Amino acid sequence: MRFSIDVRLRGKVFVGVGVVRNVRNSEYPGGLLSVIDDTVREVRSRYSLDSLKDDPIIRYYRDFYWHELGIDPTKQRPAQEALLRRVLRGEDLPRINPMVDIGNAASIKYLVPIGLYDIDSFGGRDLVISYARDGEVFNPIGSPRKSLTSNQIILSTVDGLILHVYPYRDSETTKMRPETRNVLIVTAGVPGIDEDRLVNSAQFIINLAVKYLGGNAHVNPTVVRDERDINA
Repeated sequence: MRFSIDVRLRGKVFVGVGVVRNVRNSEYPGGLLSVIDDTVREVRSRYSLDSLKDDPIIRYYRDFYWHELGIDPTKQRPAQEALLRRVLRGEDLPRINPMVDIGNAASIKYLVPIGLYDIDSFGGRDLVISYARDGEVFNPIGSPRKSLTSNQIILSTVDGLILHVYPYRDSETTKMRPETRNVLIVTAGVPGIDEDRLVNSAQFIINLAVKYLGGNAHVNPTVVRDERDINA
Protein backbone atom coordinates (compact mmCIF):
# COMPACT_ATOMS: atom_id res chain seq x y z
CA MET A 1 0.00 0.00 0.00
CA ARG A 2 1.39 3.37 -0.98
CA PHE A 3 0.34 6.29 1.23
CA SER A 4 0.82 9.75 -0.22
CA ILE A 5 -0.09 13.38 0.44
CA ASP A 6 -1.03 15.66 -2.45
CA VAL A 7 1.71 18.21 -3.13
CA ARG A 8 -0.73 21.08 -2.39
CA LEU A 9 -1.13 19.78 1.19
CA ARG A 10 2.45 18.93 2.04
CA GLY A 11 3.47 21.06 4.98
CA LYS A 12 -0.18 21.57 5.93
CA VAL A 13 -0.98 18.00 6.99
CA PHE A 14 1.02 14.93 7.92
CA VAL A 15 0.10 11.64 9.54
CA GLY A 16 1.33 8.79 11.68
CA VAL A 17 0.52 5.44 10.04
CA GLY A 18 0.59 1.91 11.46
CA VAL A 19 -0.99 -1.48 10.79
CA VAL A 20 -2.12 -4.24 13.13
CA ARG A 21 -3.45 -7.54 11.81
CA ASN A 22 -5.52 -10.47 13.07
CA VAL A 23 -7.28 -8.67 15.89
CA ARG A 24 -10.30 -10.14 17.64
CA ASN A 25 -12.67 -7.20 17.73
CA SER A 26 -15.83 -8.81 19.08
CA GLU A 27 -15.00 -9.33 22.78
CA TYR A 28 -13.88 -7.04 25.61
CA PRO A 29 -11.14 -8.56 27.78
CA GLY A 30 -11.42 -7.25 31.32
CA GLY A 31 -7.83 -6.02 31.27
CA LEU A 32 -8.55 -3.77 28.31
CA LEU A 33 -11.50 -2.15 30.04
CA SER A 34 -9.24 -1.45 33.02
CA VAL A 35 -6.64 0.24 30.81
CA ILE A 36 -9.31 2.43 29.20
CA ASP A 37 -10.71 3.37 32.61
CA ASP A 38 -7.19 4.22 33.79
CA THR A 39 -6.74 6.48 30.76
CA VAL A 40 -9.97 8.31 31.59
CA ARG A 41 -8.81 8.86 35.15
CA GLU A 42 -5.44 10.07 33.91
CA VAL A 43 -6.88 12.76 31.63
CA ARG A 44 -9.38 13.88 34.26
CA SER A 45 -6.48 14.50 36.62
CA ARG A 46 -4.50 16.38 33.97
CA TYR A 47 -7.08 18.66 32.30
CA SER A 48 -10.09 20.76 33.19
CA LEU A 49 -12.86 22.17 31.01
CA ASP A 50 -11.83 25.71 31.88
CA SER A 51 -8.19 25.32 30.91
CA LEU A 52 -8.55 23.01 27.92
CA LYS A 53 -8.86 25.79 25.35
CA ASP A 54 -5.42 27.11 26.36
CA ASP A 55 -3.60 23.80 25.89
CA PRO A 56 -1.09 24.30 23.02
CA ILE A 57 -1.99 21.00 21.32
CA ILE A 58 -5.68 21.89 21.34
CA ARG A 59 -4.77 25.35 20.00
CA TYR A 60 -2.89 23.90 17.01
CA TYR A 61 -5.94 21.92 15.92
CA ARG A 62 -8.30 24.82 16.56
CA ASP A 63 -6.08 27.08 14.45
CA PHE A 64 -6.11 24.49 11.67
CA TYR A 65 -9.91 24.41 11.75
CA TRP A 66 -10.11 28.21 11.53
CA HIS A 67 -7.43 28.92 8.96
CA GLU A 68 -7.35 25.82 6.76
CA LEU A 69 -10.88 24.42 6.93
CA GLY A 70 -12.88 27.60 7.58
CA ILE A 71 -14.63 25.93 10.53
CA ASP A 72 -15.34 27.73 13.81
CA PRO A 73 -13.83 25.29 16.36
CA THR A 74 -16.03 26.62 19.14
CA LYS A 75 -19.07 25.44 17.18
CA GLN A 76 -17.63 22.26 15.70
CA ARG A 77 -14.97 21.00 18.06
CA PRO A 78 -11.95 19.07 16.82
CA ALA A 79 -12.81 15.39 17.28
CA GLN A 80 -10.37 14.69 20.09
CA GLU A 81 -11.36 17.85 21.96
CA ALA A 82 -15.05 16.95 21.76
CA LEU A 83 -14.29 13.49 23.13
CA LEU A 84 -12.12 14.86 25.92
CA ARG A 85 -14.73 17.44 26.89
CA ARG A 86 -17.27 14.65 27.21
CA VAL A 87 -14.97 12.82 29.64
CA LEU A 88 -14.21 16.00 31.61
CA ARG A 89 -17.95 16.58 32.04
CA GLY A 90 -18.06 13.28 33.91
CA GLU A 91 -19.38 11.10 31.10
CA ASP A 92 -17.83 7.80 30.11
CA LEU A 93 -16.08 7.11 26.85
CA PRO A 94 -18.62 5.51 24.51
CA ARG A 95 -18.45 1.72 24.13
CA ILE A 96 -18.49 0.92 20.40
CA ASN A 97 -16.18 -2.05 19.91
CA PRO A 98 -12.71 -2.84 21.29
CA MET A 99 -10.64 -1.25 18.49
CA VAL A 100 -12.72 1.94 18.40
CA ASP A 101 -12.54 2.20 22.17
CA ILE A 102 -8.76 1.80 22.10
CA GLY A 103 -8.61 4.53 19.46
CA ASN A 104 -10.76 6.83 21.58
CA ALA A 105 -8.53 6.23 24.60
CA ALA A 106 -5.46 7.10 22.51
CA SER A 107 -7.18 10.23 21.21
CA ILE A 108 -7.86 11.69 24.67
CA LYS A 109 -4.47 10.59 26.02
CA TYR A 110 -2.41 12.16 23.21
CA LEU A 111 -4.89 14.88 22.10
CA VAL A 112 -4.78 13.86 18.44
CA PRO A 113 -7.51 12.71 16.03
CA ILE A 114 -7.37 8.96 15.42
CA GLY A 115 -8.66 7.19 12.31
CA LEU A 116 -9.04 3.40 12.24
CA TYR A 117 -9.92 1.66 8.97
CA ASP A 118 -10.79 -1.90 8.05
CA ILE A 119 -8.11 -2.73 5.46
CA ASP A 120 -10.19 -5.50 3.89
CA SER A 121 -13.07 -3.07 3.27
CA PHE A 122 -10.95 -1.09 0.79
CA GLY A 123 -8.78 -3.95 -0.41
CA GLY A 124 -5.52 -2.44 0.83
CA ARG A 125 -5.45 -0.13 -2.19
CA ASP A 126 -3.09 2.86 -2.38
CA LEU A 127 -4.24 5.92 -0.40
CA VAL A 128 -3.88 9.65 -0.85
CA ILE A 129 -4.70 12.72 1.25
CA SER A 130 -5.95 15.44 -1.09
CA TYR A 131 -8.55 18.15 -1.52
CA ALA A 132 -12.03 16.89 -2.36
CA ARG A 133 -13.69 17.68 -5.66
CA ASP A 134 -16.81 19.86 -5.55
CA GLY A 135 -19.81 17.53 -5.36
CA GLU A 136 -17.80 14.45 -4.38
CA VAL A 137 -19.98 12.20 -2.21
CA PHE A 138 -18.98 10.98 1.24
CA ASN A 139 -20.77 8.37 3.39
CA PRO A 140 -20.09 9.40 7.03
CA ILE A 141 -20.65 7.12 10.01
CA GLY A 142 -24.14 7.58 11.42
CA SER A 143 -25.24 10.30 8.98
CA PRO A 144 -26.73 10.58 5.48
CA ARG A 145 -24.42 10.83 2.50
CA LYS A 146 -23.11 14.33 2.00
CA SER A 147 -21.70 16.32 -0.88
CA LEU A 148 -18.23 17.77 -0.29
CA THR A 149 -16.62 21.00 -1.44
CA SER A 150 -13.14 21.67 -2.77
CA ASN A 151 -11.88 23.25 0.47
CA GLN A 152 -12.36 19.98 2.36
CA ILE A 153 -9.49 17.54 2.81
CA ILE A 154 -10.04 13.82 2.38
CA LEU A 155 -8.24 10.52 2.76
CA SER A 156 -9.27 8.26 -0.10
CA THR A 157 -8.14 5.34 -2.20
CA VAL A 158 -6.52 6.35 -5.47
CA ASP A 159 -9.68 5.23 -7.28
CA GLY A 160 -11.96 7.45 -5.21
CA LEU A 161 -13.33 5.62 -2.15
CA ILE A 162 -13.32 8.17 0.68
CA LEU A 163 -12.24 6.83 4.07
CA HIS A 164 -12.14 10.10 5.98
CA VAL A 165 -12.78 13.84 5.91
CA TYR A 166 -9.64 15.26 7.53
CA PRO A 167 -9.28 15.39 10.47
CA TYR A 168 -12.68 14.67 12.00
CA ARG A 169 -15.08 12.32 10.18
CA ASP A 170 -14.78 8.64 9.16
CA SER A 171 -16.64 6.62 6.57
CA GLU A 172 -19.38 4.06 7.19
CA THR A 173 -17.83 1.91 4.46
CA THR A 174 -14.42 1.41 6.08
CA LYS A 175 -15.28 1.65 9.80
CA MET A 176 -14.36 -0.83 12.53
CA ARG A 177 -16.84 -3.69 12.87
CA PRO A 178 -16.89 -6.69 15.24
CA GLU A 179 -15.68 -8.85 12.35
CA THR A 180 -12.79 -6.51 11.46
CA ARG A 181 -9.45 -8.32 11.51
CA ASN A 182 -6.91 -6.03 9.85
CA VAL A 183 -6.62 -2.38 10.86
CA LEU A 184 -4.98 0.67 9.34
CA ILE A 185 -4.20 3.32 11.98
CA VAL A 186 -3.91 6.96 10.92
CA THR A 187 -3.13 9.68 13.47
CA ALA A 188 -3.75 13.13 12.02
CA GLY A 189 -1.15 15.87 12.33
CA VAL A 190 -1.33 19.60 11.67
CA PRO A 191 1.34 22.34 11.86
CA GLY A 192 2.82 22.58 15.35
CA ILE A 193 2.28 18.93 16.28
CA ASP A 194 5.47 16.96 16.83
CA GLU A 195 5.97 13.65 15.03
CA ASP A 196 6.56 11.72 18.26
CA ARG A 197 3.02 12.46 19.40
CA LEU A 198 1.62 10.86 16.26
CA VAL A 199 3.94 7.86 16.45
CA ASN A 200 3.37 7.32 20.17
CA SER A 201 -0.42 7.47 19.86
CA ALA A 202 -0.37 4.90 17.04
CA GLN A 203 2.03 2.70 19.03
CA PHE A 204 -0.29 2.89 22.05
CA ILE A 205 -3.10 1.52 19.89
CA ILE A 206 -0.93 -1.25 18.46
CA ASN A 207 0.35 -2.27 21.89
CA LEU A 208 -3.16 -2.65 23.31
CA ALA A 209 -4.44 -4.46 20.20
CA VAL A 210 -1.55 -6.93 20.43
CA LYS A 211 -1.82 -7.45 24.19
CA TYR A 212 -5.60 -7.71 24.53
CA LEU A 213 -7.02 -8.50 21.08
CA GLY A 214 -4.46 -11.01 19.86
CA GLY A 215 -3.21 -8.76 17.06
CA ASN A 216 0.11 -8.81 15.26
CA ALA A 217 2.08 -5.56 14.91
CA HIS A 218 2.39 -5.83 11.15
CA VAL A 219 3.68 -2.29 10.56
CA ASN A 220 5.28 -0.20 13.29
CA PRO A 221 4.16 3.43 13.19
CA THR A 222 5.85 5.79 10.78
CA VAL A 223 5.23 9.41 9.81
CA VAL A 224 4.18 10.31 6.28
CA ARG A 225 4.74 13.88 5.10
CA ASP A 226 4.90 13.23 1.34
CA GLU A 227 4.68 9.59 0.23
CA ARG A 228 5.75 6.23 1.55
CA ASP A 229 5.18 2.54 0.96
CA ILE A 230 3.33 0.89 3.85
CA ASN A 231 3.73 -2.88 4.00
CA ALA A 232 0.11 -3.52 4.90
